Formats: sequence, structure tokens, C-alpha cells
Amino acid sequence: MPDEKITAAVKEAIKSAKPRKFTETVEMAINLKEIDMSIPKNRIKEDIILPHGRGKPVKVALVCGKEMAEKAKGAADLIVLPEELETYAEDKKKTKQLANSYDFFIAEAPLMPTIGKVLGKALGPRGKMPKPLPPGSDPKGIIENLRKTVSLNSKDKLVIHAPVGRTDMPPENITENVEAILKRLQSRLERGSYNIKSAYVKTTMGPSVRIV
Repeated sequence: MPDEKITAAVKEAIKSAKPRKFTETVEMAINLKEIDMSIPKNRIKEDIILPHGRGKPVKVALVCGKEMAEKAKGAADLIVLPEELETYAEDKKKTKQLANSYDFFIAEAPLMPTIGKVLGKALGPRGKMPKPLPPGSDPKGIIENLRKTVSLNSKDKLVIHAPVGRTDMPPENITENVEAILKRLQSRLERGSYNIKSAYVKTTMGPSVRIV
């Protein structure tokens, strides 16, 4: 059963937000404590599959050879073949547009060095470098999971932000997404829940409501 306290906070966050002409995202902010983020190994960088997804389309791009491209038809939002990478190498604007248009990138492992040279400057700073796949593998399952995935990235800060759904989702589903993030984060932190100072939920433009 979803945690009643978190569900109540989610409902309050949605109710207290002013009506908008668009469907707002429900976001989560987690404040950490007593962690030295100047030490790289302490920084949080985790991909988490949400039980109920993000409530909105997540776009996935695949860089691969023809064999994998055939398997990915109808699954990936964009397929880039090796020979097409050159067009991005020659056009920085096109490369930047690519990086901004897709949420996740995956690639056939042998292509990773070339991708690093061609797309690295655009994808790296955005935390979107492709996840490598074994040559010839079927990417459909990975793409399906990525559509329900959020990335936690603290960098050198003691705060983490993550989308956990949208205001048109059942609050209980959002709660289960929140719980999935907290559970993973607690397992990742050296002192578990003790390292979590506080956590809040809010809509994109609404007030924050504390859950921890």
C-alpha cells in the first residue's frame, strides 16, 4: 500500500497549485546532509525505473548499425546509423538540437568512441552520454524501461531534483514513484535515511509540501 502521509502531501501539492492551461509535472526535491560532495564517489548518479512512469512521453534515441536498427523499428524515437554521425560532426547546431530533443541515448557499444568524439561535447554536459548495448542485441526492452526512467544526479550539491509524475496521474501512483526513489537513494547513501535531511513534492509552479 502507498504511504498515506506521502499520498496526502502529493494531494495537497496538487490541490494548492494554481490552475494552469497545461498539465504540470509533479517534482520531488531531496535535501541531503553530512555528505562530502567534494569527493566524487559520494556524488549520486542513479537511473531509477519508476513503477508508474513519468506520466509523459520520454524520447529515446538509438545510435546503431543496420542489424540493431531493424530490431528497434517502432521502439526508438530516432535511429542514427554510423554513416549519419558525420552530418552531426559538421553541424554544431544540429548536434545541440539533437541533445535537447531526446531524453535518453543508447548506442551499440563499438560505436561509443566515435560518438564520444562527435556528440560528446553536446551530450556530456547534459548527462546524456549513451548507455552502451552489446552488438546485435535487441534494444526494445531497454527502450521500454527508459521511458519510465528518471535520472538522479547530485553533482557536487546536497540536493537532488527528479520528476515523479504529472498532476493528471492518480496520487497513489505518484506516491509509489516517490517511494521507489527514496528506497533506491537510501540504499545508495552510506548512512541510509540518516543522510536525507528533508524531501518535498511540488508541481512545476506550485508550492512545496514536505514529505520527509
